[in-house]
Amino acid sequence: MFRSRVLSCHSDRIILSDVCLNDWQILFDQELLQQCFLSVMNRKRALISDTFNVNKRRVGNEKQFGAVNNGEAGPLDVKATLQDLMTLFPRKLFNDALPQIVLKHQLYSIHNDRTQVDRQLSDLREQGELLMFQLGFDAEAFGLVFAADYKAKVLAGEEGRGTRGTVDKFLEKVLPSCNDLSFNKDKMLKEFLFTDSDITQLVKSGVLTVRDAGSWWLSIPNSGRFTKYLIQGRKAVLGMVKKSKYNEVLKAELEERQTNSQVKFQIKYHIHDIIGAELVECIPTTSGTLLRCVDY
Repeated sequence: MFRSRVLSCHSDRIILSDVCLNDWQILFDQELLQQCFLSVMNRKRALISDTFNVNKRRVGNEKQFGAVNNGEAGPLDVKATLQDLMTLFPRKLFNDALPQIVLKHQLYSIHNDRTQVDRQLSDLREQGELLMFQLGFDAEAFGLVFAADYKAKVLAGEEGRGTRGTVDKFLEKVLPSCNDLSFNKDKMLKEFLFTDSDITQLVKSGVLTVRDAGSWWLSIPNSGRFTKYLIQGRKAVLGMVKKSKYNEVLKAELEERQTNSQVKFQIKYHIHDIIGAELVECIPTTSGTLLRCVDY
């Protein structure tokens, strides 16, 4: 007899122990030993795989606001994005009397680089291509309209009206270099050479609205219904998210939802609105972007 050492397999470990063997006994079974090693290695691989899967899930649950597509290919083109968003504007709802309006913050639902977005918007306004308006219902809500579209709709609405001449003068003198959201009386009288009577006619036509005593906002004529439907639809779409389980819903699923009579615009228009206004969080998941209501 002699003393030797053999391996024995127990669950996820191998134990080396001393045993007494006769010289005629088999010291160990090669096949059993191989099975022990394979069992342990498979167990370790499973543990490593589980660890990495947990890490991936954690990365996928990171919250973010704004752009739902961060992998932007090529240079940022705000003008092209504006044109795409304007296709969602319901022209027929307003009998084609309004210019196509995009909210400034809707751009933030597509592009993460807000500084670059603002810089390109400023360039477009300085070039006379784009106009920006304070919409009134929210201090951070700004409407964007292409100048050519604005001018065409305003002139169409002025056909046969007594204010046409004054409005023509306003469009020719003010719009080409208009970087202001509002105008004070001193500027209107001395720089643009309008009279008090002219200003009254401009307010009557809707291209100006009263800001306070002695100043006026640049405005979009007959845009009151737009603002009403925007607020109404925003509330309804947010309600759809809140009524979903855990106050969250996949963006792709929300886009396919049937809407009620409170939603006058395309639902995608409202989705860009609530994302850009940071009324929902955007959470990347393996199934797509998840929208979750924000509680302030």
